[in-house]
Amino acid sequence: MRKIIVSMNITLNGFMSGPGNALNWHLENWNNQIADCLTEQLSKADTILFGRITYTAMEHYWSAAIEEKNIARDDIAFATLLDTCKKIVFSKTLVTTNWCNTSIVKNNLDSEIKKLKNRRGKHIIVYGSGSLVESLLGLELVDEFSIWVHPVMIGEGKSFFDLLHKNYKLTLKYSRIFSSGVVLLYYQATKSNNNF
Repeated sequence: MRKIIVSMNITLNGFMSGPGNALNWHLENWNNQIADCLTEQLSKADTILFGRITYTAMEHYWSAAIEEKNIARDDIAFATLLDTCKKIVFSKTLVTTNWCNTSIVKNNLDSEIKKLKNRRGKHIIVYGSGSLVESLLGLELVDEFSIWVHPVMIGEGKSFFDLLHKNYKLTLKYSRIFSSGVVLLYYQATKSNNNF
């Protein structure tokens, strides 16, 4: 069965986005090491799941950068993989998309994800998409977490820790420190029977 891997950028104090879903706080720490690591992770997947907000932001940036060939050399491999992967947006309000290989799913999250997991193929990655991740956690469909902790603190926003449910046990598989100060924590997620 294919794995669902949640890849999330968070601040040191646990926010996954700032006010108005702002993500600019993580751009200053992006470097070629992170681009290479993300490319390696994405090469093991062939499907990306998004909520509407994250999809819209990534479509706006990455599809335009690819079309205009306005991509930093370090990002070309990652951008190419993003473009070729199957992208599925879970949204009740999104009507159309402009990024290739994208489809919209409006209903039946549970059955759609279970079908995806049972199909042949590589892993499935979820980028950001807090509401979608919360639903996947509630349905106990998350297999691994790739948490990118940035050396930044912001005063308000959406907390990643608010999404986590107590019925998961996280086992650290590996960690990596990047020269920009970002720390990658990669966890296996298993259901826990503890009710505390």
